[in-house]
Amino acid sequence: MGDVSHDSVNRFLLRERYEPKDLFNIIEKIINLAGGILSVDDTVIEKIYSNPKNAELIGYFWSGKAHKTIIGLNLITLYYSDINGNSVPINYKIYDKKEEKQKTIILEKW
Repeated sequence: MGDVSHDSVNRFLLRERYEPKDLFNIIEKIINLAGGILSVDDTVIEKIYSNPKNAELIGYFWSGKAHKTIIGLNLITLYYSDINGNSVPINYKIYDKKEEKQKTIILEKW
């Protein structure tokens, strides 16, 4: 990735409108969807220099890694491990406190 600039990646991501279903559409072709295990990962991506008042999805979340509440993005990822040992993310969501939904409700909708 030495020839790829940060700006070119940002422009690409802004131009393309990827959604969780796009990830699944790619992954479903390379994994066995029968007999696997589904798991959830709840990760806080630390954003120590961001202000929650100025950034829509930034907030204060409990971090198991830091063992305290930190400022950042809360990324929820759904992983699937098939019977052949392949483990891949199949869905994701950035938690939005404004939706006023518990994380368990988000999982039920998946």
